[in-house]
Order: sequence, then C-alpha cells, then structure tokens
Amino acid sequence: MAKERAFPALSRRRFLRASFALAAASFFAPLPLAARPRPKFSGYPFTLGVASGSPWDTGVVLWTRLAPDPLNGGGVGKEAIEVQWEIARDAGFRSVARKGVAIAAADRAHAVHIDVEGLEPGRGYFYRFMAGDEASPVGRTRTAPSPGKGDERLRFAVASCQQYEQGWYGAYRHMLADEPDLVVFLGDYIYESSWGRDHVRKHASPEPYALDDYRNRYAQYKSDEDLKRMHAAAPWLYTWDDHEVDNDYANDRGEDLLPNFLERRAAAYRACFEHLPLRRAMLPAGPDMRLHERYKWGGLAQFDVLDDRQYRSHQVCPKANRGGSNTVGASCAARLDPALTMLGAGQEKWLADGLAASGARWNVIAQQTLMAQAGRGKDEALYWTDGWDGYPAARRRLLESVTASNARNPVVLGGDVHATFVADLRLDFERPDTPVVATEFCGTSITSQGPDAKRVAQMLERNPHIHFANGSKRGYLLMDVTAQRMETKLRAIETVKRHDAGIETLASWIVEDGKAGAKAA
Repeated sequence: MAKERAFPALSRRRFLRASFALAAASFFAPLPLAARPRPKFSGYPFTLGVASGSPWDTGVVLWTRLAPDPLNGGGVGKEAIEVQWEIARDAGFRSVARKGVAIAAADRAHAVHIDVEGLEPGRGYFYRFMAGDEASPVGRTRTAPSPGKGDERLRFAVASCQQYEQGWYGAYRHMLADEPDLVVFLGDYIYESSWGRDHVRKHASPEPYALDDYRNRYAQYKSDEDLKRMHAAAPWLYTWDDHEVDNDYANDRGEDLLPNFLERRAAAYRACFEHLPLRRAMLPAGPDMRLHERYKWGGLAQFDVLDDRQYRSHQVCPKANRGGSNTVGASCAARLDPALTMLGAGQEKWLADGLAASGARWNVIAQQTLMAQAGRGKDEALYWTDGWDGYPAARRRLLESVTASNARNPVVLGGDVHATFVADLRLDFERPDTPVVATEFCGTSITSQGPDAKRVAQMLERNPHIHFANGSKRGYLLMDVTAQRMETKLRAIETVKRHDAGIETLASWIVEDGKAGAKAA
C-alpha cells in the first residue's frame, strides 16, 4: 500500500488567496476575438462616469465601468465588451497622446483600468472611453511634474467619510469650483451600514456581505452627480478606512466577530478595486490587497498614502462579545503594549525607509484618522481605542521614524472622526515643552454626522497641542503648497441637508518651510 503523502495545512487566508489567484492572473488578460461581440446595451453604459488617479510624472490611471443598470449588477450580462480609450492634449481630441482598446469583462464587473504610460510630465490631459455607439463623458486629468519643472506649486483637496444617506455631496460642487490639481481621499468612500439621523436619501439595498452586494453599494454612491463631476475633474489618491468593509474592523476581525470575515473582506476589497482609479498592480488576491503607495509631485511634495486597517492589531479592551472600538481609561493597561501596531511591521519599515530617502520639500503622510493624542474627560483621561490613542506605542514609533529620517516639513493628514483638527505632533504629548515633530491637519467629513460638541470641547481643553477643533461642520481641506509654505483652508459647507448649500472658510492655517507647527493665517 502506497504511503499517503502529507500536505501542509492551508490557512483560511491562504485558501482565499489561492482561490482568487487564477481570477487575478486573468483579470487584465486579453480575451479572444470570438468573445468580443458588438455590444447591445439596455441603456447608457457610462452611468458611473469616469475617473483618473495615482498620477506619476509620465502616466496616470484611467477608469470607467460599463453599467446601464448600476444598482442591479450593472445590466451588461455575461458578455465581454471591447472599450476604446483616448487621452489627448486638448478637449477636442485633435491631438491624441495615447489610445488603445481594453476589454470589460463580466468577472471584472465590466470595469476598465488603464495604466497610461508615455505622457509628458506636469501637464493636463483630457480622456474618454467609447463602447459600441456610446461615448463616456470627457474627463480631465494631469500628470505629476518632474523635479524643478512645473512643481513650483500644488493645490490639493482632502476628503473623507461620505455617508450617502446623511447628506448631499454639495461639498464636491464647491471643491470643483476650487479647481484642485489633486484630490486625496482618506477613507469611508462607502458605508456598509445605515445609521445617523435626518436622512435625505436611502441605501437601495441591505448591508453588503457578498461581492455583488458591495458592487451595488459602490454603484449607488458613484451615481451621485457631484461626486462624478469631481472624479472627472482631477486625479485622486485614495486609501480606505473601515466602512469600505465593516465598521471598526481590524485585520481579520470584524465588529460582529463573524467567522467568515475574511470572505467578506475579500469581496469588499475586490469591489473597491473595481470602482476606483487604482493601479492595476493593486488588484487584490482574495482578502489581501497592497494599497499603501508613494506618490511624488516633482521635488515639491511626497505623499506616503497609508493603510491602517489591513495589518493592524486587534483593538484592546473591547466590549463584551464584540470586536472594534471601546472608550477606556487607565484600567486598560493593554493599550500601552509596545507590540501593538496600526500599520504592521512591513508598512512601518516601508514608511521609515521612504521618509529617509525623500528629497521632497514637503513630506505628506496621508492616513485615515486623527493622529494627535486626544484623550477626553473631566478627571480621568478617556481614550478611543480604534484611533491612534489605542496604539500609542505605534504612534511613537512612527513619529520617531519621522524624526530620525530628517525628512523636510512632515505633515500628517487624517480623517475618520468627522471633525476638523489642527494639531502639533510630539513624541511626548504630556510634555508641551518638547519639540514639535510634525504638523497635523485632520479634515471633517463630506456628509457623515459629527461628534457631540461637548466631547470635542473636552478634547480641545485637555490637549494643548490641539490648536483647533470643530465637529459641527461638514466639508473638506483645501491646501495650497509652494516651496515657502503650506496654507490650509478649512472649508465648511452650510448644510448637507440641502443640495444648493453655500460654503465658507472656517479658518486658514499656515506652515512655513522649515518650521514645524501650524499658525493661524
């Protein structure tokens, strides 16, 4: 009798990664001509618009998805569709720089990602897609400049947290008028759950768990006209937070402690990739997706875009029979464990190495949430464990790497908390006499309702390194960068409950070259 061969055990993560491997390998593979029938659409196929993102000096990512019936699986069926694309130097497409043909396939949700190469650095372009007899809207994008050539200035907007039900996306209408070169989105592009008060519209389907569910949820969010216009107007840099999958998830654990969470995460990551202008190399393999990336705007700015969900340690001291966040005091000693991580050891090293090698004038760390210590409470300090206050040793390691790198003008961007904060970042927040390591600007939400005013006031009172805090307003950050300074305008929309709401600038803050810390303009 032949001896039975032993095979190593296959973990759930490895199994899911392997099960997606073949699909990933063929995601961008050409299909045979026989699989390319002339399309017959039931309606206009470019309902979700167009988008661009992840620009580099000689290229940019272009995106669209064919979806004549976007809230019901797309409505294209099983056919693979030939999609032509063009990117031109002029709006009339008389001077076409690059063009080609891509295949939109059913197992890709009929989404198209084009990594366009061979463009000129630091210039604007126009692009479009064609399928059958239909043409997409025309989008505008731009490449990043080369060092010393067109990188004298940069205007970018920072956005996050756009719960669809809680308000209209009027902030994007005003952002469009501000004409940013770049949009940096810091997570919660969709919300998996329905919550909050005074809804102005509703999710079209229940909470998503499977791939088709997440695809429909993304399609509903992307059907918003103001969001579509902003995607078509400028390239985006993107990272996720928790609601793209499940509230407060950490690594392989969801809030509800469901045993099949990695399957849900795999579905959510796949739908996320399919609906955003991400580099083709970011295509997920099951529940794993390399999202953190480095982007350069000539010699003026380096953007290190981080992922603080996929690799993080589970939150400490959770509520009974729950995953996710809690608010804790001194009794939760586990919060101080030096082994805890938000980014994972690999990403921590990647960030430290990138900062040490950076020659940029401004080094922007784009991540999901408020980094400054923000304990609250009248007597005992209380800390929220889903943010950096739940991982203080990891925060200190990050700030130590910033200091050790000697990177010029480090600035941290954050979102997630639905409030605007301007803060100094120090290695020891309990000692206000210690040097400022970096400056932080944490933006409020596009629509998601903010925290209680009393809580925000306590945070401001207890933490002298926080110079500004406002949780009552929705909006975005608008940042103008030159070699001499970075000016940040805190843009606040009048109300998200009315589509035609106006906007104001709550305050402006300036960081001068070579001087860490923000000053009121």
